[in-house]
Amino acid sequence: MSIPEQAASPDEMLTNSATVLTEFGWLVTIRAMPSLTFSYKGKESVADMGKVDRSKLYGYSKTEVIGEDDKPCSLATLSNDGKTIIPSGGTALAYFSPDGMWRDKADLKPVNIDGDEITPVTSTLKAPVELSDTATVEEFLSHNIRLIYQLKADENGFNTALTKELDKGTIFKFGFSYRGGLTADAAFLLKGQDGTFWMLVGKPTTLEFIGFEQVGTVTQEDVSDSETEADIMSFDMM
Repeated sequence: MSIPEQAASPDEMLTNSATVLTEFGWLVTIRAMPSLTFSYKGKESVADMGKVDRSKLYGYSKTEVIGEDDKPCSLATLSNDGKTIIPSGGTALAYFSPDGMWRDKADLKPVNIDGDEITPVTSTLKAPVELSDTATVEEFLSHNIRLIYQLKADENGFNTALTKELDKGTIFKFGFSYRGGLTADAAFLLKGQDGTFWMLVGKPTTLEFIGFEQVGTVTQEDVSDSETEADIMSFDMM
């Protein structure tokens, strides 16, 4: 059974919560997105984040499996012994030391390839983002964008200096981590021609070269006189 969902409008993407009524009468609630604070020239601007994805742009459909009793079925996994059924949520990851002792995740420390400890980054949502670095169009286009957020300022709006700078086509670059982690992704703040503010998150595109550029040449082999005479067909036998 496939149930189509209605796409959300841009305004619904940016509200604290939105309930979408589908054509089948289903109510779908869109969870609230957090806000992000920008600091530019000593003045702060608060913007609500609205994640833009295919499901909100075009809608989506989901498949629901119904059993013989007309009730929805849940997914389960058959273990390696071929007889044990593991329901959804019945498995988990565990960490053990080389000597087989249980270890909590909090005891683990990330290290780099040289064995040096890595200092995790905090969530970008916990502190204002200082807009001091800019990026060229070429640098922006050299990134593989994986997340797109539409930004909507609060009732105070973006500060005048930041708005004027974005109107010039300036692209601000900063590090972004939603929940915090080992590293931060590259994020870009820019303004569209329609006046919409956008934040795009991605990683630098890496190109792997497999060799130097070479020009192919065609060489002609020298054919000796003896080979030429042997290849001549004689028609005396016909």
